[in-house]
Amino acid sequence: MNSEAKWFKYYGDIPHSLDYPDISMYDMVKKTEEAYGKYIAYDFMGKAVTYTDFVAEIESCAKALTAYGIKKGDAVTICLPNVPQAVIMFYAINRIGAVASMVHPLSAENEIRFFLNESKSRIAITLSQFYDKFKSIKDETPIEKLIVAKIGEALPTVKGFLYKFVGKEPAVADEPWVVSWKDFLKKGASVELPRLKNTGSDSAAILFSGGTTGTAKGILLTNLNFNALAMQTEAAGQCLYPGGTMLSIMPVFHGFGLGIGIHTMLCFAAKCVLVPKLNVAEFPSLFKKHRPNYMAGVPTLFEAMMRNDKMKQADLSCLKGLFSGGDTLSVELKKKIDTFLKERGAKIQVREGYGTTECVTASCLTPPEYYREGSIGIPFPDTFYKIVKPGTEDEVMANEMGEICITGPTLMSEYINNPEETKDTLRKHEDGSTYLHTGDLGYMDEDGFVYFVQRIKRMIVTSGYNVYPSQIENIIDSHEAVMFSTVIGVRDNYKMQRVKAFIVLKPEFTPTDEIKESIKEHCKKNIAKYALPSEYEYRDNLPKTLVGKVAYRELEKEEEEKLLVK
Repeated sequence: MNSEAKWFKYYGDIPHSLDYPDISMYDMVKKTEEAYGKYIAYDFMGKAVTYTDFVAEIESCAKALTAYGIKKGDAVTICLPNVPQAVIMFYAINRIGAVASMVHPLSAENEIRFFLNESKSRIAITLSQFYDKFKSIKDETPIEKLIVAKIGEALPTVKGFLYKFVGKEPAVADEPWVVSWKDFLKKGASVELPRLKNTGSDSAAILFSGGTTGTAKGILLTNLNFNALAMQTEAAGQCLYPGGTMLSIMPVFHGFGLGIGIHTMLCFAAKCVLVPKLNVAEFPSLFKKHRPNYMAGVPTLFEAMMRNDKMKQADLSCLKGLFSGGDTLSVELKKKIDTFLKERGAKIQVREGYGTTECVTASCLTPPEYYREGSIGIPFPDTFYKIVKPGTEDEVMANEMGEICITGPTLMSEYINNPEETKDTLRKHEDGSTYLHTGDLGYMDEDGFVYFVQRIKRMIVTSGYNVYPSQIENIIDSHEAVMFSTVIGVRDNYKMQRVKAFIVLKPEFTPTDEIKESIKEHCKKNIAKYALPSEYEYRDNLPKTLVGKVAYRELEKEEEEKLLVK
């Protein structure tokens, strides 16, 4: 591991290394509260809560968890969107040294059952809307108590009353194993919290991801992983300041939303505007009301924002940092976003990060004032990247394609209950450092700028040639009529796979024969013949994953089903 990495010369004022305190995530937030107690920690639909009151809410919840027998090392499942109860519970679990298992509330029953069993959670919290899912699988899991929260409880008084009055939240059966949020907190009123010395190396959270094989894996992360991420993001971001406002849209059950949208902000005295459900139609009012300084999202979120007619009149001069991650930001989409920002008064560029849930989230970021076309930026302080020949630990030359490997303080502990894949993914190299083998293809130039190409498994092999979908997407996206595209490989008896492109046009264009022919001609001029799409399909939208990425696997499945019908 090179302590004088070649990318350091592009750091500017960013420190090469940071000093990470050996404390918990809760302790980091408590330090913020001690210095900035009167600042707003979070705002939920108009209800603003100070850091002092937020810490009091965490303490109250931690006492209740203790009253229900949760102790250090136990797992508690949080199955909630971006609502106050999710954030309070997350830090309360951390306060007593337990482990927060984060689950998407829209997960299917079978998935929730799997997550509960993997984490061995005896207690879970969810919204009343999702109670039925837990009820149907309860007997097949370790669950003893289900805390049922309601959105109305977290709203300002008048809004909360109206919310309840119009019946947006279903009633929940009165059963011994179910407890309301209010009654849950009440049980801890007289409890005294145990004195604990929680450290950076303590397990803190389980996030679920596909891992390197595509099967769901529980990723075990520590306090240090999250705290280091927060400090690295602040150092590399160079735009955070106490009292700044983050539009916390990315979900709390995802590393990007939890690590950047929540924890980083709370470590540096920013205000988190909690957005429980992504509705692009609400963007204009959110920007007008909150004047956010920061926003983090996936590329499709920014694409949707630009397609919103009312956002075209928005004043974006408030933005100090706009961060894209979670999926590939094509060169052309970045150009479109940067133009969109500039035309609306913002003096920044969208900055692309790259990371994996195995490192919480981002570990690499575009520098503040500089951009190298196609690059995802340079590694964070104390984080080192290496490109190796796939399947080996042998480093390749600059600009040579290989597997992206990462080492640093945000590296996960393990995949829970899966020592084999842990061993395959976390490998000790000759330099003595343990590296995460990401399963992603990319390369690094002679200055240390990293370029992500795609997942290794996403590569299309057609007539013996390797085709990289992201490169084809970049070319298609550069056409003036295209908003974004996704390219997949479709099974073909002759070529093994053929290339198919799905295209979403800008709002002012329709897929006329003239436009279609223009896009085909554009592709013929810029794409090698063997890699040319054999078919173009035009859609108003493309399927998304639960966190807003384009669900290219769904498109692949659709094409497979068509072949079966034939």
